[in-house]
Amino acid sequence: MVLTISHAHGPAEPALRDLTIGALLKEAATECPDRIAVIAGTPDPAGRRQWTYAELYDEAMCLARALRSRFEPGERIAIWAPNIPEWIITEFGSALAGTVLVTVNPSYQPHEVEYVLNQSRSAGILVMSEFRGNQMAKHVEAVRGKCPELREVMLFDDWDALIKEGRESDIELPDVKPEDPTMIQYTSGTTGFPKGALLHHRGLVNNGTHTVKRMGLSEGDIWVTMMPLFHTGGCVLCVLGCVGMRGTQVVIEQFEPGLALEIIETYKARALLGVPTMLIAMMEHPDFVSRNLSSLEFACSGGSTVPAALVKKLEDTLGVAFTIVFGQTECSPVASMTKPDDTLEDKADTLGIPMPNVEVKIVDPETGETVPLNTVGEYCTRGYHVMHGYFENDEATAAAIDGEGWLHTGDLCSMDERGYCKVEGRLKDMIIRGGENIYPREIEELLFHHDSVGEVAVVGLPDDRLGEVVGVFLRAAPGQVIEKEALFAYLRQQLSPQKTPRHWFTVDEFPLTGSGKIQKFVLRDEWGKGAFTEL
Repeated sequence: MVLTISHAHGPAEPALRDLTIGALLKEAATECPDRIAVIAGTPDPAGRRQWTYAELYDEAMCLARALRSRFEPGERIAIWAPNIPEWIITEFGSALAGTVLVTVNPSYQPHEVEYVLNQSRSAGILVMSEFRGNQMAKHVEAVRGKCPELREVMLFDDWDALIKEGRESDIELPDVKPEDPTMIQYTSGTTGFPKGALLHHRGLVNNGTHTVKRMGLSEGDIWVTMMPLFHTGGCVLCVLGCVGMRGTQVVIEQFEPGLALEIIETYKARALLGVPTMLIAMMEHPDFVSRNLSSLEFACSGGSTVPAALVKKLEDTLGVAFTIVFGQTECSPVASMTKPDDTLEDKADTLGIPMPNVEVKIVDPETGETVPLNTVGEYCTRGYHVMHGYFENDEATAAAIDGEGWLHTGDLCSMDERGYCKVEGRLKDMIIRGGENIYPREIEELLFHHDSVGEVAVVGLPDDRLGEVVGVFLRAAPGQVIEKEALFAYLRQQLSPQKTPRHWFTVDEFPLTGSGKIQKFVLRDEWGKGAFTEL
């Protein structure tokens, strides 16, 4: 169907299922009880514990009963740990117990976890003693007195006792409904302090499964889970997507490119999901050329701009079918996605079409009217996948979800006559130079194509005369040197003068959110404090 305006509907298949997270695991355990479900992808192969689907469901049920003895359905339980298998068991156990899991970034410091515990009104927390020097259990004890609703602090060190308690309990579990809330995910914070998106079973179960199906996965495939579990990319697309396909997932505790490459080779992994920073790090790693990665058939990326040059390099180097997901935590998280058989041009330049049973439209940010085709506006989406709202934040919810159920994402996109969208940037990232709108994505794409550039972020910087001017922050590719004059001349051949960066800086690494997105507001703030020297 050829569109006449920027409003598209995704396909009707696969059909939506009214299913809870707990019921999803029960199905898998019933259908393939002896299949390996989860493997701990630790650096030391001797520590690689594993669970069959039957064992995963049994342990999740035990944990659910232990949680139900402490918490009422609907109460919030925070989880603060890296990517350990017990995190996955907790995701299912909490869902079966009818509680709402509040996910916490393992790198958070005391004031950050205090905010999350209080804003979510968490009644309990399950916490790792420490991870990579972050004394998490001590941090919880330090802030406990400032969190009046926090009743229970449970340690992963006491996991076996928790499971034993649940195994010996005959407490009845609640009748959980697909529309019930099951998780609070705090938005990544690329533009400031996070809000808690209240997500429901129906949205997460369907979105995870539909995403991996569009990737091209088959039942029983082996999957590398390297996205952080506290983020929807990890606990929804990886965990629920894999279980939806009855696959085997190897969970990497914290992303390390060399370990990821070894896991792919050792387990003959067929698929993986990673943000661009992860995929770039893997291809730049010395082991990349020596590892046998021939088993890998599907790779998916998203979460931030995926440069066209990266898409081509991945497909050429690995021979994988590459797809790109687009959305945000608030929509469970995927709203649009490319397909494995899309053209290289569509994979490189577009976000694909809407997901099954999902609507997408592009609107004028000022008037709210749907814009003509191929016109830049705000990307909005509606459907089963939209969150209930921001937890106990009616004002922010009303600003994000309008009266007709459309989630306003803040992303600037355009749509063609097929329903394929192109991302142009963020409303908050758009640079207004002397009254003219400049979209960083266009400049970033060109720079990423240059051999000397490893990663790039284009940011609007304050200017007394023009309001804003274009600034660029660059990380050199391995063995390369950033030469401003050469890059300036390269851009001027392809861009009008006002789009060419005024200010140029190099960085050794970028400030990232926990999910791997570049935090442009941090770069802007640090620049304002004089942290960078101009090239």
